[in-house]
Amino acid sequence: MPELKASQLVTGVAKTKTRQFTVGATAVGVAFAALVAVATGPWDSSGQRTAEADRAVSRGGGGGADHGRTSGGAAPAAPSAPAVLAAPGASVPGPSGPALAAVLDPLLKDASLGTKRTAAVVDAVTGERLYGRSAGDALTPASTTKLATAAAALTAAGPDHRIATRTALEQDSKELLLIGGGDPTLTARQKNPYDAADLRTLADRTAASLKRRGATEVTLSYDTSLYSGPSLHPLGVNENLAQVSALMADEARTDDSRSGPAPRAADPADAAARTFAGLLRERGITTKGDPGPGKASGQAEDVAEVRSPPLSALVERMLTNSDNDIAEALARQTAIAADESHDFAGAGRAIEKQLKKLGLPLSGARFADGSGLDRTDKASAALLTGLLAKAADPARPALRSLLTGLPVAGFTGTLAHRYTDRADAYGTGLVRAKTGTLTGVNTLAGTVVDADGRLLVFAFLTEGAPAPGSAQAVLDRLASSVAHCGCR
Repeated sequence: MPELKASQLVTGVAKTKTRQFTVGATAVGVAFAALVAVATGPWDSSGQRTAEADRAVSRGGGGGADHGRTSGGAAPAAPSAPAVLAAPGASVPGPSGPALAAVLDPLLKDASLGTKRTAAVVDAVTGERLYGRSAGDALTPASTTKLATAAAALTAAGPDHRIATRTALEQDSKELLLIGGGDPTLTARQKNPYDAADLRTLADRTAASLKRRGATEVTLSYDTSLYSGPSLHPLGVNENLAQVSALMADEARTDDSRSGPAPRAADPADAAARTFAGLLRERGITTKGDPGPGKASGQAEDVAEVRSPPLSALVERMLTNSDNDIAEALARQTAIAADESHDFAGAGRAIEKQLKKLGLPLSGARFADGSGLDRTDKASAALLTGLLAKAADPARPALRSLLTGLPVAGFTGTLAHRYTDRADAYGTGLVRAKTGTLTGVNTLAGTVVDADGRLLVFAFLTEGAPAPGSAQAVLDRLASSVAHCGCR
């Protein structure tokens, strides 16, 4: 039976989703693992960096695209790819522009996408743009803004940077300060699945150090002076984002959730300090009165600290779950590293400065925040594909987590419950992409391996869509069409 043509995706795909993933995931696993192995080195015959392989053995993990974790209700992670020989591209032919246009142009005319739409498809091996439709026009990117935030943070601060939360003691007054470094993933919960910095561990270390000093009673204050400017996002009070503070625990969530919208503490720093005071009391350290705001002097002595996972891990978590709190924190870390003011405006300048260093097309770009919740953010399909192509460049291993954090179509993160239509089946497991959704705005940008095994990057941005579900379905079909298309 002859292979289905890519254009037939418009009317449906005859093969089942399960069979397509079984066949397709093997291709994407081998091809993507090969690219990452070459990009990051040193590597071994399994396509893993040696250090990663050693860590995987020590943890007994199963590997896979979800990094050993699963999203709620999603299937377990796929097994790691087998041994590979070379990155895709040297012997695999790439698609042609006219053939891609024949597949994508009809889909981009769908009225479900709204009044504005832009698109770009780029060969990740060569960096050549294979397809573009108004690719240089800047539209509202929604949460695909997080790709820019990730690239900027990784470039400015580095993938191994860890954010410290610490305590310090004023010797004269016995004032203990809980000093925020901007880590929204700091946790006070019993279970810590992300290996986050732990407020309980900080209390253990602080109490032990204070007792060695002979201090069992202190005045507790909290220091959030690392950040400046307004803490409230221009969007206002919203369950998608806590107030942006240099000190918070568990993203200031007041329920047991770990991602997505949730009720938040009105004052994240105060809530974290009150929790910390309770933890100190459990460890034999009395705090006088309620915690209040303060600022460490130059004479304050360090007592203890805990550090976040590396920025590369925070980037992955941010992209997979579209985590707005981590995004705003990474934007501030970029501002700190780039010597800009530590507020929304300074973070925007810092992001643009780092992207300019990467040589990316910034015409019309604007970064009013790090999360993409601000509708005045602007980015082009050319910029987003440029970011992804840089992350796939073997010369830029620091950007690797920009790719490894992308949700997997039909399996993880914000794509876990998409790609359910038969017409999207070819994208399941093959498309890895960052989603973006605001009222009337729908975007998708990521990577895909086509039918010939070529790694491509793509970006589709739309505005004015009448219904988000219909627009998302067309965006998914566009990416699936690239996955199914040899297009030579």
